[in-house]
Amino acid sequence: MARDRLDAWIDATVLPPVLADTGVEMRDRNGKLLRVYQVGNGIWRLDHGPVDPGFVAMLVRYEDKRFYHHSGVDPLAMLRAAGQALRHGKTVSGGSTLTMQVARLIEDGPTGRWAGKLRQIRVALALERRLPKERILSLYLQHAPYGGNVEGVRAASLAWFGKEPRRLTAAQSALLVALPQAPEARRPDRNMDASKSARDRVLHRLAEQGILSTADVRAALSEPLPTALHGFPQLAPHLADRMRAEDPTARQFDTTLDADIQRRMEALVAEAARKAGGRVSAALVAADHQTGEILVSVGSPAYQPARQGFVDMTRALRSPGSTLKPFVYGLAFDQGLAHPETLIQDSPVMFGRYAPRNFDGQFRGEVRVREALQLSLNIPVVRLTEAMGPVRLMAALTRGGASARLPSGSPGLAVALGGVGISLNDLVQLYAGLAQGGQGPLLWYDRTQPRTTSGRIMSDVAAWQVGNILAGLIPPPGARQGVLAYKTGTSYGHRDTWAIGYDGNHVIGVWLGRPDGTPVPGAFGGDVAAPVLFEAFGRLKPDFSPLPPPPPATLLLGSAELPPPLQRFRPRNAAFDEIPNAPQLLFPPDGAALSAEDGEITLKLRGGAAPFSVLVNGEPVVTKSPLREIAMPVTGRGFTTLLVLDAKGQADRATVTLR
Repeated sequence: MARDRLDAWIDATVLPPVLADTGVEMRDRNGKLLRVYQVGNGIWRLDHGPVDPGFVAMLVRYEDKRFYHHSGVDPLAMLRAAGQALRHGKTVSGGSTLTMQVARLIEDGPTGRWAGKLRQIRVALALERRLPKERILSLYLQHAPYGGNVEGVRAASLAWFGKEPRRLTAAQSALLVALPQAPEARRPDRNMDASKSARDRVLHRLAEQGILSTADVRAALSEPLPTALHGFPQLAPHLADRMRAEDPTARQFDTTLDADIQRRMEALVAEAARKAGGRVSAALVAADHQTGEILVSVGSPAYQPARQGFVDMTRALRSPGSTLKPFVYGLAFDQGLAHPETLIQDSPVMFGRYAPRNFDGQFRGEVRVREALQLSLNIPVVRLTEAMGPVRLMAALTRGGASARLPSGSPGLAVALGGVGISLNDLVQLYAGLAQGGQGPLLWYDRTQPRTTSGRIMSDVAAWQVGNILAGLIPPPGARQGVLAYKTGTSYGHRDTWAIGYDGNHVIGVWLGRPDGTPVPGAFGGDVAAPVLFEAFGRLKPDFSPLPPPPPATLLLGSAELPPPLQRFRPRNAAFDEIPNAPQLLFPPDGAALSAEDGEITLKLRGGAAPFSVLVNGEPVVTKSPLREIAMPVTGRGFTTLLVLDAKGQADRATVTLR
């Protein structure tokens, strides 16, 4: 009868919730913690995950050696504790089982008074009936107090040792066993003696029970204790906040980042901002351009109000300065407007009321396109932009995965010089496509998302030609030349400084400036950002990966050996008037809109010397045709450049819209 009443009393127990909230975790590509968030009441409590079996065995043996055999209450332990209290006149050891401790922890109830102890006994007995032993032990590992706002063995291991609890030494395990029962020992910076005493007490008792050998105990006793608690990781905080905002219900985020490299790059960015002076912020993005995986994302030098550190400058829209110039040249190569060895005028020019000027105010006369890009001259690149149209550049940026914003809503010639808003993330995306032969994977950081590919920015030949030019830039003092295809940029008024580059495997972008857009007098991308770029590659890996060889179709000739139309750049309206009997593209006319539903269009030519070749957006589609009416297959849509070359290298072109 009494047994029935006891069973009914236990079965009627209303248990508190056992599914306690745990902190949201951000992990890197290898499962390392990047960042962890506190639960709502400011507690560091994590899902405990894998725990060293040696620690678990030590815990059970020290705290509740009959844990796997009792039903929640251990009468022998309670009798022993009562007897010791009577003999010594004070509490010497507790009689609580691990299950009773779990009952107290999940209810956050008192321990000393009889009413509180009776409640613990009741909840412990009910827990044993409703949960398996492994679940009860898991609740202890997740809730055990380790001082202040740290709960659970995993949070404690990270706080005390800066490591996950998968592998613990005997000394570390003993300390983590002792701390929940020794509040005075939970602050090593204040009471090192108490911490050592609590740990050693566990080691000696386990030695007496034959659990640890004398040699093991001697080694554990000599192991130094931490002198201060470690902070919890807070790497890539801007990206972590963004991912959490995108999916507020998720408890764990698995990223493509590398925690070790991220830590090194954050230190580099902080150092660069400090050297640049007051109120200057900095940001850096590094990615594997072969897979699209973002390895590093640093939004500011420090995640704090100083230097507006809470602003994520990897996503802020800024003027890119000269960093878009390589894409203008690449598109011009594709359209047959120029070649790296083409001569182009760097001289005063007017486009309506717009008169571009070089950064240094000088004019160099006739220069090779290669030199124009390496010197980052403004006038030649604006000439090319005018010849092909700024809309084509904006379309290429969109295809490449960038979201550029125009201040006026429509593109003008100034877009080639930075007259557009674009983010560091998007610039790195574009250069990743350049590194991958004109079309690369879209950059990604969430490992749960599928990989996707951007549209084609330019042909593989044009992309290689641009990269080959950029690899010839003079590097910062002390850096190796020819190992990195890179470009620097400085926006109007010295508000933004940039350096973006790639080798055979990786692409990195660096930005420095003030988040509020105020100028940084005297700051240039080549002086401020380029050294950081080269240092970033040094911290990413031991050596540079070789850049790729030229594609088979690349035309490797000097200026004098080029076909006449490519020897010197001429504006579109005067492209080939000087050449007698040059081929003329009668149909389709320049600017025409055509239907491509039939899969082909017929070109009609006049003049020129057969045979003829036809290139579409820089790619040959018809070669050595003797006909002047050529049926040409069409597969694409949108703006398309048709280029006809005759046997003497003379050419004509038209830009049409295929629908």
